[in-house]
Amino acid sequence: TFDTLAMDSNMKQMIMDDLERFVKRKEFYRNVGKAWKHSYFLYGPPGTGKSSLIAAMTNYLNFDVYDLELTTFKENMELRNMLIATKNKSILVVGDID
Repeated sequence: TFDTLAMDSNMKQMIMDDLERFVKRKEFYRNVGKAWKHSYFLYGPPGTGKSSLIAAMTNYLNFDVYDLELTTFKENMELRNMLIATKNKSILVVGDID
């Protein structure tokens, strides 16, 4: 949770505020014809809290989380089908994209 996350308290609050804004604007996205999605790019060496932040975000939003390993998809259609099958309130994690 964000309560137990070892992170600067101002940064935590900024992220939580950003997540709240995103959730509250779902109808706005629909009205302007945009996909209701939001992205974060987390990077850094192992052990710096990326997975802990993702867990805190998932818990805070009560969203499902999908951990994608892109090398397991042999065809673009496989990835597309998997993405279509995910729930609307989901966090997709694509690890090690380098």
